[in-house]
Order: sequence, then structure tokens, then C-alpha cells
Amino acid sequence: MNRGFLLLLQILVAVVVLVAWHVASTTTLIGDPKTISFFFAEPLAVGQRIIDWFADGSIWYHLGITLTEAALAFIIGSLGGVIVGFWFARKPLLAAVFDPYVKAANALPRVVLAPIFALWLGLGIWSKVALGVTLVFFIVFFNVYQGVKEVSPAVLSNARMLGMNGRQLLRHVYMPSALSWMFSSLHTSVGFAVVGAVVGEYLGSAAGLGYLIHEAESVFDVTGVFAGMFVLTFFVLLVDWFVTLAENRLLVWRPKSAASF
Repeated sequence: MNRGFLLLLQILVAVVVLVAWHVASTTTLIGDPKTISFFFAEPLAVGQRIIDWFADGSIWYHLGITLTEAALAFIIGSLGGVIVGFWFARKPLLAAVFDPYVKAANALPRVVLAPIFALWLGLGIWSKVALGVTLVFFIVFFNVYQGVKEVSPAVLSNARMLGMNGRQLLRHVYMPSALSWMFSSLHTSVGFAVVGAVVGEYLGSAAGLGYLIHEAESVFDVTGVFAGMFVLTFFVLLVDWFVTLAENRLLVWRPKSAASF
């Protein structure tokens, strides 16, 4: 599918949603516009709030805090997931021993962990980073682990017959096999890193987009809530775009899918 046409369709979806939202919140076509705008705000008001935030510069401090927390959570969680995933995949006995503990740790509700991290690490950025790491780590870990386990036995046997040592196998066989799985998890992890930061800020902080959203919500400022969510969404999409660029660069050898979506 032509990329320009695809982009046009994506923009068209956004335009349709915004127009429908505007019509619902400003006219009587669907219902009482005052009631709808109270619960869902008005798109023009949300856009004006975002413009005001960037015009007076007040958003940059909060945005910087949230993005710093999310970036640290993403980097630490991803690196930890990749390293431990490779390690466990290459050590079957170790993976078997720790399998129930990993599953139990992954099953813990993260919202319960947030106040514990706040108690241990305080209300600064590290409690939010820790919460984000717990969200990112397991996503990357399970994907990398599965990616390494999915290495074709025939390819592995042929590589060993050619005399590859452990380091060469890791670079030329295991890494390419795991990269597709890893990047698939990284796209999801970007959002989860931000979720961890925002939830941590929402539960207790003095700065960040989660703090802004919580403050707006506490005074029934729905416009501020939606404005904060839109700013957050834009920067998550921006980071995900950078991940896609890195994926296309590193996986240039990967054959393109025959199916078009």
C-alpha cells in the first residue's frame, strides 16, 4: 500500500473523530451539549489549552519530568529484559528453576507496587522509574526468551558444523532470531514505560504530566485532563516512531510481509 495514501487514511480517521467530538459537544444533534462537554470537554478548548501550555512554557517542566522517568524505565527495563531473557534461554535449568518465581512476579498488580516503591524510594523520580521498569521488563523478557528459543535447530546445527563458537552463535544466530521479537516488545514497552511514570505521578508527586492530569481531575477540569492525555499521546507516538526507525535500520534483512494491512 502506498505510504502517502496510508497516511492520508490515518489523518482522515483522526479528522472524523475530532469532527464527531466537536459536533457532539457543541450541538444538540446527539444530546445536551452542556452535559457532553462537561464529561468529554470540547476539542477546540482542549487544543487551546495545549497551545496555552506550550506558549507560556509551563508544560515543558512537567513534560521533561515524565519523559525522563519514562526514558529511564524504558532503558533499564529493556536492557534487563534482553540480558535476562538471553541468559535464561541459554540456561534451560536456570529457566526451569526460576520459572514459577518469574511468573509470580509478573502476576503482581503494578498499582499495588506503586505505594511500596514510593515508601522505599520516596516521591522523587526513582519510585516512578521502578514502577515503569516492572512494566517494561517482563514484556521484553518474555519476547526475547521466546525469540531465542525459536531458533531453528537446523540453522543452529549448521552454524556449529561451520565451527562457530559461542560468541559467533550469539551474534549471527541468536541475536537475529530474537531481534524481531525484541522490537515487537519495544513498541509495546514505550507505552508501558510512560504508563508507569504517569501512574506513579498520579499516586504521589509534585510534577509531571500525571500530576497535571490529577490536579485537573480533582477540580473537574475535564479540558485539562484531555489536554494532558493528548500531549502524552503525541510524545509516546513520537518515541515509538524513533523505535520504528531503529527497527527498520537493524532488521533491513527481514523479508517484507506479503499481507498488507
